[in-house]
Amino acid sequence: MGQSHSSSSAGAAPAHPGIPVGPVVPTSLLAPAMSSAPGMYLRESNSSLRSTARSPLYISMPETDDCVESSEVDGPDNTSDLPDDILACIFQFLSTGDRKRCSLVCQRWLLVEGRSRHRLSLNAQSEIIPLIPCIFFRFDSVSKLALKCDRRSISINDDALIHISKLSKNLTRLKLRGCRELTDVGMAALAKNCKGLKKLSCGSCTFGTKGINAVLDHCSALEELSVKRLRGMNDRGVAEPIGPGVAASSLKSLCLKELYNGQCFERLVVASKKLRTLKLFGCFGDWDRFLETVTDGNSNLVEIHLERLQVTDMGLSAISKCLNLEILHILRTPECTNLGLVSVARNCKLLRKLHIDGWRTNRIGDEGLIAVAKQCTNLQELVLIGVNPTSSSITAVASNCQKLERLALCGSQTIGDKEISSIAAKCTALRKLCIKGCPISDHGMEALAWGCPNLVKVKVKKCPGVTCEAVDSLRARREALIVNLDAVAVETLDASTSDGGAQEDGQQPPPMAGT
Repeated sequence: MGQSHSSSSAGAAPAHPGIPVGPVVPTSLLAPAMSSAPGMYLRESNSSLRSTARSPLYISMPETDDCVESSEVDGPDNTSDLPDDILACIFQFLSTGDRKRCSLVCQRWLLVEGRSRHRLSLNAQSEIIPLIPCIFFRFDSVSKLALKCDRRSISINDDALIHISKLSKNLTRLKLRGCRELTDVGMAALAKNCKGLKKLSCGSCTFGTKGINAVLDHCSALEELSVKRLRGMNDRGVAEPIGPGVAASSLKSLCLKELYNGQCFERLVVASKKLRTLKLFGCFGDWDRFLETVTDGNSNLVEIHLERLQVTDMGLSAISKCLNLEILHILRTPECTNLGLVSVARNCKLLRKLHIDGWRTNRIGDEGLIAVAKQCTNLQELVLIGVNPTSSSITAVASNCQKLERLALCGSQTIGDKEISSIAAKCTALRKLCIKGCPISDHGMEALAWGCPNLVKVKVKKCPGVTCEAVDSLRARREALIVNLDAVAVETLDASTSDGGAQEDGQQPPPMAGT
């Protein structure tokens, strides 16, 4: 159909029935593209053509200007007069499967589709190394790249990463997962070749502090850095300090997960005056001193996540220095008590979202929540997991936090019909409510039929006292209200919100829109 705007690659195999022509790429090595990108699944996810390592699917580059000359399509090519940029815009509106099929129509469409794609995800196995030139020849405009290797395979090495970095001058986002053959040498070369990098996420790789420091020293536009289970850093000895580097002037978000020596990022955090988000998940060691140091004089932090950390009220007191704090997650930190939460509430009056997983320690309860209710009147979202508040704190929150729109109460033995009735009567702005594993009954559901005028969705899970009849009655009373009921008996209640995603097991807070 379309005209060719470029000659085919050198070294292409001659056309032959049943044998791919041109440079061929096993699509078992090409993973689905990142979620928001249209198209770019070079392997079918729901098809009998799903490729495997044993039976790779091949995508070939057409050798002729017209790949469909033997088809039944007759008449002129109405796309030949369309400029390439217009054709690329059309491809953006196509589904994943349609976009892939269009890339096989003719050489021009193949080139336009490839050069208009900005996101690419590859299975970063060592088998892909000889194919790197032809992959990045086709996708030469990639700015967001993911390289992932499963634990049973050998990943790409430093030479491959260096080659990729030289062919990806437009790269702004990079995700590395399970690339165990990469070292500090490869990361240093990447940093020098891709100085425009804005986001780096690495997990289960083997390079260490020198590789991270190389990125910080050369990538002056870096805004987001996420480091998870970096094997080169997981040494129980003293780690080399990380940062600050030139990236400290631009860094806005830092996420550390499951590191032995995460405290070595202290110098970077202190120097990053634009840092707004700090997330710490499952890192070893005492974090109180770290929080005291990094929050001293740094009022730009607006979002802090603490999960499965050794942190006490001293750490929460340090966080209270962040007067602009809007989002706080305190999850599975058993040494945090009401005292620390009161300190945060007293100083962080701009707080909008608060998530607490008390892990059933009963160390955070009425006192801390009443302080939040009195001081943080801008609160819009509250998630309580394994916390046992009474009607006094629930009533205080309902009465004072008039902007509260999203509320989740999970695994609490003290949330009953009385508390739900108070919420129904006083939370006029509430739009979404989740109740999970709480001893409520049909009387509580009946109260919701007459209160919370802006309520659009109610989710009730593992509350055996609530019957289908009560839910049907609520639906009949409020036809526009979405009500989900799952009354399965509670077995175990546990919670974790690593990465802001689903729970690891057991108890789970609701997905909150707009978070």
